Amino acid sequence: MTGPRVAVVAPVYGNAATLPALADRLATALAGRPWRLRLVIDASPDDSLAVARALAAADPRIAVTALAVNVGQHAALARGLDAEPDADVWVCLDADLQDPPESVPSLLDRLADGDVGAVFAGRRGSYESPVRRLTGTLHRQLAARLTGLPPDAGAFLAMDGRVRAAVLAAMADEAAPSVVLGVARARVPVTSLPVARDRRPVGRSAWTGRARLAQSVRSLGWALRARG
Repeated sequence: MTGPRVAVVAPVYGNAATLPALADRLATALAGRPWRLRLVIDASPDDSLAVARALAAADPRIAVTALAVNVGQHAALARGLDAEPDADVWVCLDADLQDPPESVPSLLDRLADGDVGAVFAGRRGSYESPVRRLTGTLHRQLAARLTGLPPDAGAFLAMDGRVRAAVLAAMADEAAPSVVLGVARARVPVTSLPVARDRRPVGRSAWTGRARLAQSVRSLGWALRARG
């Protein structure tokens, strides 16, 4: 295998049913590249930890971080990024298969051009209810105005070492509420590529309407303070 070493980090909460497909699809998508998948089990109440450990036992490219206390999606991503120091590039994506693993090579290829420090998978498609899509779009547009990030940026992205370091520092030292906002602290050019998200094949999102609103308020408030 040739090319930069790729570390893929996925936070896991209630995703036992999708983990085998995630691993299989990612292995196919990254065939020919050196890669590693870090599954961060965020105190998941289902059998995600057992499934993840079975996958890791069968494939040495898969690693597991088990958290005893639920810390949330973005803090779990930070734990995973911190646990993979030896890669050259890092990818964050969801474990529920809404972020298609087949799009990872496109993000990596764009990052390899060398003119940007991060490439977001720009959110497209009818992957959730119209109300959720509308509120999510409004949040991202407001965040873009405050940070300069792409208005379609979400937590599916590829980043280089500069951006990874900035994300970890922002979340550890500045209490940044999301990996996305941590990217902005790198103050390097970033871009996005349009990627159609899929609907969840099984289960329901752990993000309730109230939790989404609270995260949005925290994120926008933090971005406004950081801008000032």
